[in-house]
Amino acid sequence: MNITIVGTGYVGLVTGTTLAELGNSVYCVDIDEKKVEGMKKGIVPIYEPNLEEMFLRNIQANRLHFTTNLKEALDKSEVIYLALPTPPGEDGSADLSYVLKVANDIGEMMTEYKVVVNKSTVPVGTADRVTAVIKSKTDLPFDVVSNPEFLREGFAVEDSMNPARVVVGCSSDKAKNIMAQIYQPFTNTGVPIIFMDEKSSELTKYAANSFLAVKITFMNEIANYCELVGADVDKVRLGMGSDDRIGHRFLFPGIGYGGSCFPKDVKALIKSGQDENFKFQILESTEAVNNAQKVILTKDIEKYFNDLKGKKIALWGLAFKANTDDIREASSLDNIKLLLEKGAKITAYDKIAEANVKHLIGDQIEYAEDMYAALEDADCLLIATEWPEFKNPNFDLMASKMKNKIIFDGRNMFPLEVPEQHGFFYKSIGRKTINN
Repeated sequence: MNITIVGTGYVGLVTGTTLAELGNSVYCVDIDEKKVEGMKKGIVPIYEPNLEEMFLRNIQANRLHFTTNLKEALDKSEVIYLALPTPPGEDGSADLSYVLKVANDIGEMMTEYKVVVNKSTVPVGTADRVTAVIKSKTDLPFDVVSNPEFLREGFAVEDSMNPARVVVGCSSDKAKNIMAQIYQPFTNTGVPIIFMDEKSSELTKYAANSFLAVKITFMNEIANYCELVGADVDKVRLGMGSDDRIGHRFLFPGIGYGGSCFPKDVKALIKSGQDENFKFQILESTEAVNNAQKVILTKDIEKYFNDLKGKKIALWGLAFKANTDDIREASSLDNIKLLLEKGAKITAYDKIAEANVKHLIGDQIEYAEDMYAALEDADCLLIATEWPEFKNPNFDLMASKMKNKIIFDGRNMFPLEVPEQHGFFYKSIGRKTINN
C-alpha cells in the first residue's frame, strides 16, 4: 500500500520506517528542506537505538521516500498519517494548529478518496474537528481515523515492530478494512487490533500515559516516605511488583518523569477536564508532586553544603531518560536552572544529548568529553539519567578526581553497599543515606 506520513519527528519517522519495513511504499513529508535532504542521504535526524539500520534498509529497498511536497505525496497515497507536534499552550491545552493546518491542505489538494489517520496525541473530539476542516474544502469522500501511538523513546523501534496492541478509532467500514489491511502483519502474529469509536481512541492515549505518570509519581511518594521511616524502596518495589495486578514496570523511583509525552499529556487531560467543568484531582496532584520531585536532590545538595555559591557540581546525564537524545521536560534542566541560580558551577557529561542542551542553554554550563572528566575537582556528583555506562563506574578513579567523595543519585544506579565500600557519601531516592 502507498502511505504518506506528514511529520518526521520521533513518532512520524519511526512509524514511517516501520510501515516501510512491513512492505508498504512510504512517503515522509516535512517542511524542513535541510532535514529532508539529509534523510534522502541516509542521515537519521533523531537518536533512537536500532532505527538507523531499518531506515537505511528501507531506503535501499526503495520503500522509504522523503519530500517537502505534500501534494506530490498525497497524490501517490490512499492513506495519510498525521504525525505532527501538538505542544502544550500556556494553559496546558494541546496546540492543534499544525494538525488543522495540514487537514486544511489535504482538503484543498485531494482529488480522490483518502483515509486520514491521526497519529498525533490529541484531545477528545479532534477527529471531528479534522473532519470538519477537510469537509469545508472538498466534496470528495474521505474518512478520518484515530490511531494513537504507544512508543517508548529509547525502545521505539522495538515497540513499533512488536506492539502490545493496535488501537484504531473509526466509524467507517471502508476505513476499518484499510487499517486492518495495514496492520495485518501484526494481527497475523497474534497482536490484537482494538477497534472503537474515534473519541474513545483519542482518550485511550491520554488515559494510558496519565495512568503511567500517576504510577511513577505514586512510587516516588512511597520512596520519599521510605526515607522518613527507614524502609527500603527497592524492597517495597519488589514486593508490590510481584502482585500481577500491579506489575514491576514503572515502579522505579527517581527524580521525576519528563520527556515529550507524560508531562504534556497530563497537562492536556487536566485542561480537557477543566473545559468540561471536570476536575482531575489525581492528575493535578501528580503534576505538583512530579514538579517537586524533579529537584528534590538539589535541595539535598544545598542542605549538605549549606551554601552552593562557587561549588562545582558534576552532572552525569542530560537526556530525560537513557537511550534517547530528547531533553524535553528533562529533570536535568530543572536541576541545572536551580543550581545555577544558587551560584553553583556545573560540568555535565552526556554525549548523546549534549548537542540539544548546548542549543538550548549554550555555555551556561561546561561539557565534559567523558564521564570521568566531568568529575575533575567536583564537590559532588549528581546523576540525572540512567545511562548504562554509569552503572558500573571505577570508584577509585572517581575518588581520585573528585574534591569530595559525594554522590547524589537521582536514578538509584548502585546497590547501597558499593559506594559504601568505597567510602562515598551516597544519597539516593527512597533508600538509606550512606554517610561515610
